[in-house]
Amino acid sequence: MLVSVDNDAVLKTDLGVKAVRLEQGRLVAWPDASSSLVGTVLQGNSSDGKPVEVAICGSEPAPENSSLHRYRIEAWNPVAREWENPCAATSVIPNPRVLAVQGVWDSSGARHDIPGKLTLACEGGAIGQCIRWGYKPWEQRDGQSLAGLHQTCTRMVRADYCGNGLSHTQEHTLIDMYDALGVLSLTTESSSFWNTERASFEAAWGPEGADCLARTRDGRALTVILHECPGRFHPGDVDLSDGDRCTVHRQGLRPDRVLLRNRSYASNEYTDSL
Repeated sequence: MLVSVDNDAVLKTDLGVKAVRLEQGRLVAWPDASSSLVGTVLQGNSSDGKPVEVAICGSEPAPENSSLHRYRIEAWNPVAREWENPCAATSVIPNPRVLAVQGVWDSSGARHDIPGKLTLACEGGAIGQCIRWGYKPWEQRDGQSLAGLHQTCTRMVRADYCGNGLSHTQEHTLIDMYDALGVLSLTTESSSFWNTERASFEAAWGPEGADCLARTRDGRALTVILHECPGRFHPGDVDLSDGDRCTVHRQGLRPDRVLLRNRSYASNEYTDSL
C-alpha cells in the first residue's frame, strides 16, 4: 500500500520539473508552477517501508467540487513488472483517483508532519473521504483550522474508538456526522438514503479516537472496546445535548469541546453488558 511520496525526489520528467509543492490541496511543479505534472515520476514509500515509483498520469477537478483536485496515479509493481493503480476499485468507485494532502499517517492512524513528504490518499479511503465531505485540512472555518476535524473524521470513518488503528466498521456502512464548526450538520429529515428513525447516536470523536461512546457501530459489546484499550474509557452517562448521550467516556471529557459526533444504524449482532 502506498503511504507517502517525496516532494523533492523526482525520478523522471520531460518538462524540467525538479520537485512538487502542495498548495491548498493542489500539486504544483517547481520551479515553474505553470508546468504540467503529467508524466512525472516521484519516489514513494509503501507501508512495508520499501521504495516505490509513483507516476502522475492525469489531473482533474472533483465532480462534486471543482476547487478540489484529483489525480490519476500509477505505482510500479516490481513483482508483476507493470504499472497499476494503487487504490482498490469498488462498485461505487471503479477507477479511483487520489487527493494530495500534507502529512503522513502511520499504521495506528496517527498523522505526522514530515518535511518533504506528503500523502496521495485514495478518494475512497478515510483520508480522502473526509476531504471530500468538506474537512479540507488546509482550510479554515470561523478562524479555526480544519486540520483537527479532518484527523478526527478519519478516526470516525473507520470507527477507530481506541485511536490505535483498529477499525470496527464495514464497507458501505451508512453514517451521519455533524461537527462543532457547522461544516456538516445533523440530518433531521429522512430520505431515500437515510432513515432518521433507524439511526441512533454512536459516539463523539477527537483526533485520537472516540471521546465517548453509546454503542459500537458493528454491534460488538462495549466491553470489547474497554478491553481493547484498557483505562481509556470510564463508565458513566454524559449528556452531549440533542439526544446524544454516552455511556462510557474519557476522563475529563468536556461536552462543549467535542469536535465531531455521529449517528449510524444500530446492529444487533452482539448483546451488550457493562
